[in-house]
Amino acid sequence: MKRPLRKLPLAKQRELDAAVGIIQDGFAKAISTRRADRLKNGRILKIILFGSYARGDWVHDPVGRYFSDFDLLVVVDHEDLTDFEFWEDVEKRLLAELSANAMRTPVSLIVHSLDDVNWKLEHGRGFFIDIARDGVVLQDTPGVAFSEPQPLPPSTALEEAKEYYEEWKQDADEFLATVEFCRSRGFTKKAAFNLHQAAETIYQGLLQVLTFYSPKSHNLIRLRNMTEPLEPSLREVWPHDTKFQKRCFELLRAAYVKARYSRHYRITDEELAYLTERIGVLRQIVADRSDNRVTELRGAAEQA
Repeated sequence: MKRPLRKLPLAKQRELDAAVGIIQDGFAKAISTRRADRLKNGRILKIILFGSYARGDWVHDPVGRYFSDFDLLVVVDHEDLTDFEFWEDVEKRLLAELSANAMRTPVSLIVHSLDDVNWKLEHGRGFFIDIARDGVVLQDTPGVAFSEPQPLPPSTALEEAKEYYEEWKQDADEFLATVEFCRSRGFTKKAAFNLHQAAETIYQGLLQVLTFYSPKSHNLIRLRNMTEPLEPSLREVWPHDTKFQKRCFELLRAAYVKARYSRHYRITDEELAYLTERIGVLRQIVADRSDNRVTELRGAAEQA
């Protein structure tokens, strides 16, 4: 695992330091009112930067409007501490700092227990093996170590990838069929929610096929930031040249909550038609990439 970030600009290093401070402070507040020993005595064991900023291939492209996130893995000492209730205020504060321009780089957070990370390393989960190999330690605890990564047998990798592929295709197609039914009845808000579910399922499916891991997240921007570096053609799915295109993606992004709970959420059939077409493009790209991955794994299994 790598250590200091010598090649990272000082401004980015200061942002990372601020993010780590927010995580530490927010976690301390979240456990301060707990009574159970496993919660009130809970600890952050490691904070690790992974992804593009750890590898050194991060993107800051104001013209193309593409910016890499800080991807952070927080490792805690008990599975219960991974629950969203311990991290909700941290996520809100990180977003508030970004909105206020106090931070310029978005932060994507995943939280896992040490036992869970070690299980994933011992069972060949490539996503976590990459973190263990390429990650940069921002906070560490003496004496706490990860397990030695073990490769996933090619035949097992093939079977798991095939299962993930079939699962996401079936789920996505069911959501899209529901969208068509809702549109035919004029149920526009329910159509929007199911479009969000279809997009989320497809993005998560690609992560599972390629890395055998996907985060517990409904945030489409976060899922895009995780999948687009793995398959760059995904960046073409959501053009942002016009106000209509931008508005449509924002309606989709917000649909998971607002299409269900907000009286003020409105979406037209024209916007639904556009989103349906773009999710069709998304589905095809992800299906092609999934096909290629299964073919690669089948070849590796046959040669093993």
